[in-house]
Amino acid sequence: MDHKKSRYPFCIVWTPIPIITWICPLIGHMGIAMSSGVIRDFAGPYYVSEDEMAFGKPTKYWQLHPEKAQGGRQGYDKGVSEASEIYKTRMHNLFCDNCHSHVACALNTMQYDGSMSWNMVLNGNRKAE
Repeated sequence: MDHKKSRYPFCIVWTPIPIITWICPLIGHMGIAMSSGVIRDFAGPYYVSEDEMAFGKPTKYWQLHPEKAQGGRQGYDKGVSEASEIYKTRMHNLFCDNCHSHVACALNTMQYDGSMSWNMVLNGNRKAE
């Protein structure tokens, strides 16, 4: 991890959203980093940012394990890239198609931990067939 450069290889990252997170601390903005540590986040309608999160640098991160992605490191990066391409064509919706959905899409695409059931609350409890 390189906190100064905001590089978080194989991580889901989170940052607070001003005012909203102050009122409800569970709500924040999420992204997912490539193997290089470059973060991608669904930052608004038809826009996935790269290397500059919409609400600032990450304040929390969760380390993922590339060997849990189908295809290992390459499968992991492919999943993040494919999800980003999908979300570049989507309208942002605060309640049902947002940054959390983008991360879940990446996890489902790479079949992280054998699951294709990741969702906005990142519950990948069912294994892929």
